[in-house]
Amino acid sequence: MTEALKPESQNADHNFWLRSTMNLARRAMSHGNHPFGALLVDPDGLMLMEQENAFLPLRDRTAHAERLLASRACQQYPFDYLSQCTLYVSAEPCAMCAGAIYWAGIGGVVYGLSEKRLKAITGNHPDNPTLDLSCRTVFAAGQHLVRVIGPLLEDEAEEPHRQFWKIP
Repeated sequence: MTEALKPESQNADHNFWLRSTMNLARRAMSHGNHPFGALLVDPDGLMLMEQENAFLPLRDRTAHAERLLASRACQQYPFDYLSQCTLYVSAEPCAMCAGAIYWAGIGGVVYGLSEKRLKAITGNHPDNPTLDLSCRTVFAAGQHLVRVIGPLLEDEAEEPHRQFWKIP
C-alpha cells in the first residue's frame, strides 16, 4: 500500500515519522498487543507500508512490527529499491528484527526508544524478555550497510511502554 503522506519540512521528517510509529504503537495497545509500531518510507518520503505489533491472538513472540513489515516489504519490493528506503520504528529493533531488516535489504532505520532503555522499563517481563543488544551491533556484522539513527524522541517513545507494562 502506498500512502501519500509527506512531512512539510525535510528537517521534520524523522520526528514526523517517529510520531506516526508511536501512534501505531498506541493502536497496537488498543488491540491488546505490545506497544510497537513500524512504517516504511521510500526515497521520496512517501509511506509504503505500516505495521503494528501482532503478538495476539496467537501469542506469537516473533510477531514484532518491524519483523513482519520487513517480511512483507521484501516480498513486495526488490532488494535494490529497499536499500534506498527507511524503516521508522517506535523502539530500536531487537536482534531478531535487525536480522530481518538486514536480510530484507532495508537501507536505513530510525528509531525512538533504545533497546537499553526498553529493557530498563520492562525488566524481565515474560512477554518481553528484552535483549540489551544494539541493532547497530547486528548490522555491523553484515556485509551491506544499514544506516541507523536513534534514539530520537525517546521520552515520547517511552510513554506507551510505561502505560502498557504498568510502570509508574
